[in-house]
Amino acid sequence: MKIDGYTRLAAVVAQPIKHSLSPFIHNQAFELTDENGVYLAWEIEPQALPAIVENVRLLEMYGLNISMPYKTAILPLMDELSPEAALIGAANTVVNRDGKLIGYNTDGIGFFKSLAKYQFDMKNRRLMIIGGGGAAIAIIAQAALLGAAQIVVAARKSASFEPLKARLTDLSAKTGVEILLTDLSATDEMQKNIQNADLLVNASSVGMDGVSTPVASEIKLPAKILVVDAIYKIRETPFLKWAKAQGVPTENGLAMLLGQAAESFQLWTGKTMPVEAIAQTLEQK
Repeated sequence: MKIDGYTRLAAVVAQPIKHSLSPFIHNQAFELTDENGVYLAWEIEPQALPAIVENVRLLEMYGLNISMPYKTAILPLMDELSPEAALIGAANTVVNRDGKLIGYNTDGIGFFKSLAKYQFDMKNRRLMIIGGGGAAIAIIAQAALLGAAQIVVAARKSASFEPLKARLTDLSAKTGVEILLTDLSATDEMQKNIQNADLLVNASSVGMDGVSTPVASEIKLPAKILVVDAIYKIRETPFLKWAKAQGVPTENGLAMLLGQAAESFQLWTGKTMPVEAIAQTLEQK
C-alpha cells in the first residue's frame, strides 16, 4: 500500500472498536481498486464525537463509519441525512461532499444487495424477521422502502416489546407498508407467518454462542423461502443448520457485513468494492 501526501483517510468510530474487521475490509478494497486511501479504527469517548466529525472536514477525509454507541448521536452533527438514515433514526456512514457531511445508513441496502446472487427482490414480497435491535430496524426500514408487501417482526415479550411496537407502527405509517409485531414464543403464530414469508431473517444475537436458536425446531419452512442469519462470527449457526436441513437456501451474516461496507466504499470513492475477492481472504482470516 502506497502512503504519500495525496493519501486520503477514512475511519470507523465506536466504543469499543479495536476488534473490528472494517480496517481489514476497507484497506484491502483501497489496494485492490488502486485507490490512494487508508482506513483506521478510532475508539473514542462520547465527548470527543463532535471534534472527530469536524476533523472529517479539516482533514478532507472520505468520511467515517459509525458503530455503537454513536449511530444516533451522530445525527444532529450532520449537514444532511439520506432518506433511509432519517427513517431508521441512525447513521452508520458519514460522507464528506466538499465539506458538506451527509449521514447514510448502509446496513439495510447492503443487506438486500448481498442477496442479489439469489435473484431476490423485496418488492411485493413478505419478510419475516426475528429481533428488534438496530440491525433489525435497518433491514425492516429498507424492506419497506423497497416496497415489501408485508413485514412481520418476531420478538420476545420483554420490557422492550411495547416500545418496539410503537416504533414499528411509526415506520408503517411513514412508509405505507404493513408492519406487524408478534410474540416469538407463540409457535403456532410463528409457523403461520413463516409459511407465508418469502424471506426469513434472524437479526437477533441468539445463536452467537453456537448452540442456541431463536425458533422452535418443529417449525416447518416453505420450499420457496430464503433464510438469512445476520450473525457472521459463526459460519453456520444452529438457525442456519436447521434451515439447511429442510433443504432451503441459506446465507450467513458475512454477506451483510461486506454489503454495508461496499455501499460505504462506493459512496466515498465512486468505485465498486471487489466483494468476492475480499470475502475469500476474510474467510481465511
